[in-house]
Amino acid sequence: MTRTTAQLQISNGEPCNDAAAYDAILLVSFGGPEGPDDVMPFLENVLRGKNVPRERMLEVAEHYKHFGGVSPINAQCRDLLDALRPDLVEHGIDLPVYWGNRNWDPLLPETLRQMKEDGIRRALAFVTSSCSSYSSCRQYRENIADAQAAVGDGAPEVDKIRVFYNHPDFIDANAVRVHAAIDQIPEERRGDLHIAFTAHSIPTSMSDSSDYVQQLTEASRLVANAVGVAEDRWKLVYQSRSGPPQIPWLEPDISDHLRDIRSTGVEDMVIMPIGFLSDHMEVMFDLDEEAREVCNEIRLNMVRAGTVGTHPRFITMIRKLIEERLRGNTPECAGQFGPNHDVCPLDCCPRPQRQVGARRPDSNRDANNR
Repeated sequence: MTRTTAQLQISNGEPCNDAAAYDAILLVSFGGPEGPDDVMPFLENVLRGKNVPRERMLEVAEHYKHFGGVSPINAQCRDLLDALRPDLVEHGIDLPVYWGNRNWDPLLPETLRQMKEDGIRRALAFVTSSCSSYSSCRQYRENIADAQAAVGDGAPEVDKIRVFYNHPDFIDANAVRVHAAIDQIPEERRGDLHIAFTAHSIPTSMSDSSDYVQQLTEASRLVANAVGVAEDRWKLVYQSRSGPPQIPWLEPDISDHLRDIRSTGVEDMVIMPIGFLSDHMEVMFDLDEEAREVCNEIRLNMVRAGTVGTHPRFITMIRKLIEERLRGNTPECAGQFGPNHDVCPLDCCPRPQRQVGARRPDSNRDANNR
């Protein structure tokens, strides 16, 4: 199906403050394999139509095999749903909550088909990504539009909830995780520690057409302020680059940054994956394995802060975002940019132009949390 701008606008939703207009909540995520036999079919789903050598696919498959062929991302979505459902009911939101993924079971078309069978007409979608870019926002709206087309007549309308990089509860939940990491460093050394906030690197052609860097920088600044770390002791860096070397992607890479910061005499580093919502494959492999190996080599003490996961403040944030659309509650935000729009402009976060030798900007691992 060729998606029109009108269809994409519909899939992001017109602001609606009538609770009766919605009869379901939809969690939208990236998906991941749940056993060794799933790994190659999953990667083939992710990379279908993309110019990626099979050798690269096999290399990534080894990352999954390192963890028994299981991505933790689906289990983390189940945990999120288990925490969210009772919180919604407790606050008077008695709506069914569904879950659909971009790349693995439960796939979005299957979920929307079930919703249609259940009589769902219009749902609010919470996408597990805090900020804006083609792959973290618009592409999910395209996925929803594709799923609606696959279901056909009677497919539910789906309105996407705004991004939340600067929501106070999101900032507070991340700050709690950073505080816990700082507490693992001897008190007498905490005045000299540095924080590396990490996010998924994306092609600069994608970042140039979105607010990805601005939003991540603002989230990092707000969290650093909340934990009392001065501006010259934190930096936003990137990880999990998967594109060819001739195509520019966001830098610096976390490993390069660790070496640079160690050369200045810093002894303690907290790594906070601000661009990820759960400890999935890219956090576990690229930070807990690869970044830690670099830190061991250069003798830099590394403490990795946890992601927000199912922290109560994060669950509260999701519920508040839902209440904004159901009840017209005033949007909450922190910092200098205000709340993001409910309805994306027609030209918001466009697909970047393909460059010679480039693959499309979809990660070959768990990229749902960018």
